[in-house]
Amino acid sequence: MELWLQAARVAAAANLALLLALGSVWLRNYRSHGASHTLGLLVFAGFLAVENALWLYFYVLHDDFVGWFLASGTDVQVGVTFLCGLELAALLFLVRVTWR
Repeated sequence: MELWLQAARVAAAANLALLLALGSVWLRNYRSHGASHTLGLLVFAGFLAVENALWLYFYVLHDDFVGWFLASGTDVQVGVTFLCGLELAALLFLVRVTWR
């Protein structure tokens, strides 16, 4: 079903955008304060940004993965999309906490 693939693409793109925004804030804070906790958040954002960039590559450019995704059952499609959605919810919470 194409709907779940589109939802996963949107969620992965939103995750990547949020991680870049959060990473820029955490980088600025690390440069001014040098706190190790902020460095940890920055490294965390970097790894998750790479993960979501890879997901976007698979969802958009990798024809074999797209074919597998569309040929798989709805339970697999919903599950994979739900993983990106959960990450999006967690990142939205981090954005809210960071910008307060």
